[in-house]
Amino acid sequence: MLVLGIESSCDETAAAVVDESGLVHSDVVRSQVALHAPYGGVVPELASRDHIRGITLVIRTALARAGVDFAAVEGVAVTSQPGLSGALLVGVQTAKGIAWARNLPLVAVDHLVGHLLAVLLRRERDQTPIPLSYPFVALLASGGHTAIYRVDGPALSQIRELGATRDDAAGEAFDKVAKAIGLGYPGGPLVDRLATRGDATRFPIPVPMARRDSLEFSFSGIKSFVARHVAEHGRPKTEAELADVCAGFQRVVVESLVGKTIRAALSERVTSVVLSGGVAANGELRRVAGEACARAGLSLAVPPLASCTDNAAMIAYAGALRLARGERDDPSFRTATHTALLRVTRKGGGPRRAGRPPIG
Repeated sequence: MLVLGIESSCDETAAAVVDESGLVHSDVVRSQVALHAPYGGVVPELASRDHIRGITLVIRTALARAGVDFAAVEGVAVTSQPGLSGALLVGVQTAKGIAWARNLPLVAVDHLVGHLLAVLLRRERDQTPIPLSYPFVALLASGGHTAIYRVDGPALSQIRELGATRDDAAGEAFDKVAKAIGLGYPGGPLVDRLATRGDATRFPIPVPMARRDSLEFSFSGIKSFVARHVAEHGRPKTEAELADVCAGFQRVVVESLVGKTIRAALSERVTSVVLSGGVAANGELRRVAGEACARAGLSLAVPPLASCTDNAAMIAYAGALRLARGERDDPSFRTATHTALLRVTRKGGGPRRAGRPPIG
């Protein structure tokens, strides 16, 4: 089954052709980084307009690279949530039009489910599938989302949030810290590159939400710590000082992400851990997670960089699995800015309700 996937939830216009085995026949991503860079972040209206300009060409290119036309496509999958309202609407309306015109089954895909399943994609025909089976614990860290999930299967009902951020997402913190110290946008790759040359001990930051009985995150305080340092001492004046700040910031974010993910896996008594989302492309996160999993006797599955950032291949694959199960969506479905996955972590400060028992 060949499925056309369409992704337009934020600042990438993407289309891909994937089959239900996870083999990627084509994957085209049109980035908007240059468009939003002058503003230091994504401008929703500009994103939506650029999706309109680019989506037809991206879809045609994806079909051409796969060596097929619409006659070979057996289904359409599209990101319906979460994301920017206007951006989502462009992709969804395009997918609905294609499905109607070609009389093809249509499925809506939650963007986060796509990320959680992206590790199962095969980007080369002779690539050996990752030896991963359900259940597994996944860390999903990106610019808009940071959470730990237990994944018992590909369906929404089989995915359970174990803990998430109370405030900023990890990728959002990277961008805000990069802006505070005078780096460009997006901040994640820039901070990661500089951090490899820095000394984290010269810029120590306390690990937030360090309680061992919590799987929740908080990155707003780290951002504020760096902002206060800049307000008191000014921006780093040398590249060495800049690298030290990046190293100290990145160390504490990675330590928080990895520590809680390992504790979640041990608590859930699963043997496999998955990294997903744009922050999973971070070199230190991949290295530290690998070392921590080895010490804990856990296996680690990390997708290639192309499967970490937003892409349509993960959407097509998640949609192909739904279609293979006989699922279809009525064309009247709507977009939503929030995920369909059940959220258990409440945003903001203050006392938490009793619920999840302390982890051991």
